[in-house]
Amino acid sequence: MTNLDDTTTDAATERPAIPGEGLDAHLVVDHGTFRLDITLTAAPGDVIALLGPNGAGKTTALRTLAGLAPLSDGHLRLDGTALDRTPPESRPVGVVFQDYLLFPHLSALDNVAFGPRCHGATRAESRAQAAEWLNRMGLADHAGTKPRKLSGGQAQRVALARALATHPRLLLLDEPLAALDARTRLEVRAQLRRHLAQFEAVAVLVTHDPLDAMVLADRLVVIEHGRVVQQGAPADIARRPRTDYIAQLVGLNLYKGQAEGHTVRLDAGPALTTTEDLSGPVFVAFPPSAVTLHRDRPTGSSARNLWRCEVAGLETHGDQIRADLTGELPLAADLTTVAAAELDLHPGAPVWATVKATQTHAYPA
Repeated sequence: MTNLDDTTTDAATERPAIPGEGLDAHLVVDHGTFRLDITLTAAPGDVIALLGPNGAGKTTALRTLAGLAPLSDGHLRLDGTALDRTPPESRPVGVVFQDYLLFPHLSALDNVAFGPRCHGATRAESRAQAAEWLNRMGLADHAGTKPRKLSGGQAQRVALARALATHPRLLLLDEPLAALDARTRLEVRAQLRRHLAQFEAVAVLVTHDPLDAMVLADRLVVIEHGRVVQQGAPADIARRPRTDYIAQLVGLNLYKGQAEGHTVRLDAGPALTTTEDLSGPVFVAFPPSAVTLHRDRPTGSSARNLWRCEVAGLETHGDQIRADLTGELPLAADLTTVAAAELDLHPGAPVWATVKATQTHAYPA
């Protein structure tokens, strides 16, 4: 499979920022052993999701935007104002931390009122604003509740209300749904999407969850080794991944090679037959569900792609079994538990894998 460091942008999906409005950032942070060097631009109303493996630089980027980590170089402008040297407490930035960091000794109302109070509002004004935000979040009945008595979903909404109550021009969300169980996550994700759709400034979301990113963001920015390797609309990223990390994230087998018509000769491995007629460097992708496994070499199969493989591992994947295959072409294949049992799949078992050309997708590299 491939691993590139090139950057692609689907300009057609980006909303052009009005000069002087929104986020204009070139974040360069040099820690000696690690260097972050990325550019982020967004218009008011945009929601950007930063994705990437552990250690890619997502958290460093978020901390730099918040003013919690200094720039080594580059610039950071928000609505035309340079924030490079502005202390965190003076920035028009709201942050929702992964663990929410609510003040345990304050009620939900006073947690939300804390921001407006720090920005000069009177106690009465701050509490009135906080009550309005809790009402928007559907938490009016929990205004007097301390954080320890709130559910995970309620605590997340209080944290979001606290961040929004200061009317920030940049909202930063650090894994905002990570601490929630699966059922609560589904409900809160839908609520968060609604609130972000109504947010009139820029929002930047850091997440490891591709579903959170796909549902909540207008644009994905994928970071690997401190650099942007791909960005664009969620649908475009999912359909045309350009690195192994992204392919695994969206659940696709991904390869790179040279196309000659309908044949793609892979950089490492055999040739693939595709439906697209292309020439030059290309990627080829297909889902694990497109792979059919056989214990014996199939005869009379209509599949144009056939490889001899060996089962390297098996794991439960939803209601199916995902087989990790090595051999002529390393790939992942999904099949039912019944099919896996009938094939007597186990680590080390030899199999033949087929994929129809119509189930592949080739695109320029």
